[in-house]
Amino acid sequence: MRTVALAVTDGMLHFELSMAIEVFGSDLTHIVDPWYEFSLCGPAAVQVGRFRLEPDHGLDRLAHADTVIVPGWADTDTDPPAELVDAVRAAHAAGARMVSLCTGAFVLAAAGLLDGKRATTHWAHTAELARRHPNIIVDPDVLYVDNGDVLTSAGKAAAMDLCVHLVRLDHGSANANKIARRLVVPPHREGGQAQFIATPVPAPGSHPLAELFPWTLQRLGEPLTVEDLARQARMSSRHLGRHFKSLTGTTPLQWLHTQRIRHAQELLETTDETIDTIATATGMGTSTTLRRHFHRTVGVPPDTYRRTFRSHARPRPDAAAAAYHARHEA
Repeated sequence: MRTVALAVTDGMLHFELSMAIEVFGSDLTHIVDPWYEFSLCGPAAVQVGRFRLEPDHGLDRLAHADTVIVPGWADTDTDPPAELVDAVRAAHAAGARMVSLCTGAFVLAAAGLLDGKRATTHWAHTAELARRHPNIIVDPDVLYVDNGDVLTSAGKAAAMDLCVHLVRLDHGSANANKIARRLVVPPHREGGQAQFIATPVPAPGSHPLAELFPWTLQRLGEPLTVEDLARQARMSSRHLGRHFKSLTGTTPLQWLHTQRIRHAQELLETTDETIDTIATATGMGTSTTLRRHFHRTVGVPPDTYRRTFRSHARPRPDAAAAAYHARHEA
């Protein structure tokens, strides 16, 4: 997935468009070399909010990219331009991985790329997407949906989550975490997390779980239970569950499971430790348990994951400690 093309026409949302440019259009060869070859593709000079952009290529160039990104589409009450829809459809037919950010899903939907698939968009527009395109399985409660060759995200910050997810798929979690740290965004949020949480996340240090999170991350190798977390937080298990739901959009056990899988990914990428050792370090206990949970969560066995992403790692004696600190300082 070396080449990334951003489809631009009049009426795109500049926030999501800027995110894609910042992640894929910046020179980040000091982190990953080679980095992506990036281009803007549009019919001519386009108006994006108060700004005008000069594309590098026409829309026909989309069919030559490995990944095509369609940013947010401002006017969801009207059909997107036919030339954009045709170019997106042609790119998918040519084998490109298609990605929409926020309301860019309306463009993929118009091209028929989401029919029969699960998809999402900004929560304020999910009902309209479902109404206009009844063949799509619209999920209003997630950050992003990965169907392999077609990916969709919710709005605003969730678009960045999907961009970082793409980097993780292409270059491994350790490098994705470095990119996230540079951008000062969370290194990883599961696509299945709620995109809209009624209670805002408090500033760091101002919520009841501020001390629990780092305490837990330092003990991923221990057999922690919800009761252990509740005891450390000095609250009941039920009360703990409510706080976790409001702060992370998930349950304590699911959050803990996710952190253990992420840590296992980093150890597989950055160390030569055996699967048994990694199982112990991540609190999975045995290699059998790690393999089962890892395969179920990531989609491939740990050994396959290591072979896939090992070439991106630069092993060093203190790799495990360095990877851990880089991850949690981000």
